[in-house]
Amino acid sequence: MSTAAASADFTLPKVKTDWLPILLVPAFMLAALPLVGDPSTWVTLTVAALAMGMMIFLMASGLTLVFGLMDVLNFGHGVFISFGAYVSLIVLVPLADWVEAHNVWLNISVLLLCVLAAMLVTGALGWAFERVVIRPVYGMHLKQILITMGGMIVAEQMIHVIWGASPIPIKLPETFRGAFVLGDAAMEKYRVIAVVLGLTVFGAMYAVLNRTKIGLLIRAGVENPEMVEALGYRIRRLFVGVFIAGSALAGLGGVLWAFYRQTLTAGMGMEVNVLIFIVIIIGGLGSVGGCFVGSLLVALIANYTGFLAPKLALISNILLMVLILLWRPQGLFPVAKR
Repeated sequence: MSTAAASADFTLPKVKTDWLPILLVPAFMLAALPLVGDPSTWVTLTVAALAMGMMIFLMASGLTLVFGLMDVLNFGHGVFISFGAYVSLIVLVPLADWVEAHNVWLNISVLLLCVLAAMLVTGALGWAFERVVIRPVYGMHLKQILITMGGMIVAEQMIHVIWGASPIPIKLPETFRGAFVLGDAAMEKYRVIAVVLGLTVFGAMYAVLNRTKIGLLIRAGVENPEMVEALGYRIRRLFVGVFIAGSALAGLGGVLWAFYRQTLTAGMGMEVNVLIFIVIIIGGLGSVGGCFVGSLLVALIANYTGFLAPKLALISNILLMVLILLWRPQGLFPVAKR
């Protein structure tokens, strides 16, 4: 009876939320306001930075998820970004009339179809990449770096073979062009859309990882894969599923990045690889929440520095990473296993 009473009184300890890294984002915003001076310019820079941060998060979240569960250093992650961008042409070419239509629903439909096509194709490519390239080198980090970089080079040449080596321009859907004007502040419509999509995807990922059984298994697999296997779950299948999801997220980010740049090149995904790794290191290796906060910080610092001190813009992300690692060597939200 006493045992039952003790069990009834027992409650799991609540995990305390670490608010300090989260508060860095609004702190940077507010600190930049007096430096920028003009509030309308500050609003324009901030919205642009948030949009860029959301796109960086979408491109980086898949890689941090893969590293967190699978302990795989995939230097070929940029390939899925590039393929996602190019796959959007499959939708854009036959639906060119929808792109030029002055109809917001047609424009939203063509964007969603591009996203769906890119995620399906890059998810399938991720499955093949995991089986052929990643699987033989599990647990061997040096070989992972070498073989994934080799896979990246091969995949980039495949893009040249399929779509050609010349840059391909793409157009934003008609109703996504231009800007919302609030007083003296101008916010590009597409950047606002990117912010909404990024927040939606982050909310969905957070809900899946923290409110579903599959999310519980993923987090348990990060902490103790042997125990998950002992409970009867196939951790290898979970690995493959996470890799496919990570590749599909990279494809989604590739579509948004393509419309942002409005030009497709085979190396566009590889160009942001360094930035993606900076974000993952800042956020904490394997932490999706850290990846989200890190993406916003990197974009905010890049935008504000580019406006206030253009010569420092190129090294602003490196300086941010150094400062954060001096403060928290394991990143903003370190995963226990790491």
